[in-house]
Amino acid sequence: MSYLAEPTYTHGIPEKCAVLLLNLGTPDAPTAQAVKPYLREFLSDQRVVEIPKLVWWFILNGIILNTRPKKSAAKYASIWMPEGSPLKVHTERQTSLLKDYLGERMQDMPLVVDYAMRYGNPSIPSVLNKLKAQNCQRILIVPMYPQYAASATGTAWDVIFSELTKQRNMPALRTIKHFHDNTGYIAATAQNIRDYWTLHGRPDKLVMSFHGLPRYSLEKGDPYHCECLKSGRLIAEALQLKTEQYAVCFQSRFGRAEWIQPYTTTILKELGTKKTKRVDVVCPGFVADCLETLEEIAMEGKEDFKHAGGGEYHYIPCLNERPGWIHALTDLVLDNLHGWLDKPQAAQLEQSRLRALAMSAER
Repeated sequence: MSYLAEPTYTHGIPEKCAVLLLNLGTPDAPTAQAVKPYLREFLSDQRVVEIPKLVWWFILNGIILNTRPKKSAAKYASIWMPEGSPLKVHTERQTSLLKDYLGERMQDMPLVVDYAMRYGNPSIPSVLNKLKAQNCQRILIVPMYPQYAASATGTAWDVIFSELTKQRNMPALRTIKHFHDNTGYIAATAQNIRDYWTLHGRPDKLVMSFHGLPRYSLEKGDPYHCECLKSGRLIAEALQLKTEQYAVCFQSRFGRAEWIQPYTTTILKELGTKKTKRVDVVCPGFVADCLETLEEIAMEGKEDFKHAGGGEYHYIPCLNERPGWIHALTDLVLDNLHGWLDKPQAAQLEQSRLRALAMSAER
């Protein structure tokens, strides 16, 4: 097997530890030309679409990629920010803030903080190469999905592990599987909702909408559904809500298969039919606003509710760059870096270099 070339090694250079945030990804622009390759990469992933490969190839290339890019591009255009895709913008900001927060807590540590996207740019391989060039010998992988799903966290790990097999000198690796019941995440999410209510008043019903998955994923052992329900329950408890004051449901159905229920669209239409005076919707499965939250929930969800006869509709933004969330993320990262952040002294590094030179090392 041919491995990727290793950077030139010099004795006495401190090894660095890296924190790598991973998110789903986004097209580079809100155009059909940019959306098409993004959709092809995303929908070609067999963890995302578990249909026999040959059958799905004809459906994807013969139907979906000929019709969906233009429609999806229009949706992306409706939520695009001046700086770019909301998901990418918020992920970049979270990465920068996390770096600052970690720097305050762990001064003078050789710590690198970066992010990558499972689909689109910056790609996981390109960022791993950057970390290699910076002599990052320990990497903590942090998928930005509170609840584990094989089609999200699992597929990100696939690419990480696959890319590392191409390296001769592989780094030590740690991964965070999920944080659906993490105290900091739950507290930050609940406070985000409370702060919104302080400014805008309280609803008659709080709807917590999570990304949906096909029903068979639950039946085959994916823990995602159960973790979403637990997150919803813990958030409701933190808000001191009664059972009738909130609902947990699932959005983003695709194809003809049955998906985990209840469906968000069904819940919103039912609440509208009952003439509910006000509904607030929040998406705890996303830590950064994106197409699913800003277009599907904030826009399409509002239309479903209002068209069915409902009153006020409020979408509560994701955690994004809220300080409580960045503090919680910092604590989560530090908990998982335990034992990795022992700083080598300059004298120790110089002794190591001199010993190596004495034993005829080139550098």
